[in-house]
Amino acid sequence: MANNSNNQINVPEAREAMYNMKHEVANELGITLNQGYNGNLSSKDAGHIGGNMVKKMIEAQERQMSGGSRF
Repeated sequence: MANNSNNQINVPEAREAMYNMKHEVANELGITLNQGYNGNLSSKDAGHIGGNMVKKMIEAQERQMSGGSRF
């Protein structure tokens, strides 16, 4: 099956930070990620990781917009 993923990093300089955030969130949720491909990950777990990443990014942006500290 061909990989037709549209998942792209819009800011290439953020690639490592996104990778680290994904692993940090997975660790917080008790989900084990492998280096590289994680095709064995359930849709439910992938959704939890992605949803929590979005939540953290929104919180960080809200803090930045309000003039608060980043963390």
